[in-house]
Amino acid sequence: MHSQKRVLVTGGAGFLGSHLCERLLDDGHDVLCVDNFFTGSKDNVQHLFTSPHFELMRHDVTFPLYVEIDQIYNLACPASPIHYQHDPVQTTKTSVHGAINMLGLAKRTGARIFQASTSEVYGDPEIHPQDETYRGRVNPIGPRACYDEGKRCAETLFFDYYRQHKLPIRVARIFNTYGPRMLPDDGRVVSNFMVQALRGEDITLYGDGEQTRSFCFVDDMIEGITRLMNAPDDVPGPINLGNPHEITIRELAETIISLSGAKSKLVKKPLPEDDPLQRCPDITQAREKLDWTPSVPLEEGLKRTIDYFDRLLSSEAAAES
Repeated sequence: MHSQKRVLVTGGAGFLGSHLCERLLDDGHDVLCVDNFFTGSKDNVQHLFTSPHFELMRHDVTFPLYVEIDQIYNLACPASPIHYQHDPVQTTKTSVHGAINMLGLAKRTGARIFQASTSEVYGDPEIHPQDETYRGRVNPIGPRACYDEGKRCAETLFFDYYRQHKLPIRVARIFNTYGPRMLPDDGRVVSNFMVQALRGEDITLYGDGEQTRSFCFVDDMIEGITRLMNAPDDVPGPINLGNPHEITIRELAETIISLSGAKSKLVKKPLPEDDPLQRCPDITQAREKLDWTPSVPLEEGLKRTIDYFDRLLSSEAAAES
């Protein structure tokens, strides 16, 4: 049992954030969940309201926050292209001003602070798989740059606070993660395919479907995140967290069709701009420094996620009828 801490989770009502809040409560901590509900939802954390150790606050991290806290998990930022391109200036502000405000709070309170960075800092990579020494290939003026460069700048700020103020930081580069509480309309490949399959629609493949991704189930990701936060101070990161098992988008579509029993066909559309062709983590550091490796097999994780979307779409249909 860890000693009880006051833990702030920004973006705590989002997909990853809500699972993290749950885990922290299970570990016996007091959790302050902060969210502006741009992509997060009260529904994701409603079941936690009965806990006396959980508190929800509507707040936008681009404004300073004054609370007393022992640890900060900074997860606030829309993470899917549809959402982060909706208001790209605000996306950059969330990453950059949000990092500045949370680092300032950490400095004032002496809190340890975790940054949810992203595999997108590698851009469209020339090396495969990507390890933490790779500096990436990002288009700084493209439609995805608000997210990619915002997260890169946030990493810069974290390491400058680490060097300049000796702040205890932890930076994780999070690769594709999926599971219950993903948004059905977030435009990500897992949720897209599942919603299309469950609605009996054809499944949209961009390009030839041969581009590869690796998918980590949310429970494994949360385990990796908490291990990094509680690692010794000489492990600031950045550390890749993700599943190194790589599959093509076409294989993913075929697996989802088969698991959901759908009759969907595959329909091809052109590839979006700056969409990376390969994305796969080298997790040697996570294995060695955190003793972490994902354990949930893809089919099991996909089944659990399909069940979630099936319930979600059924309840939406019932509400409309």
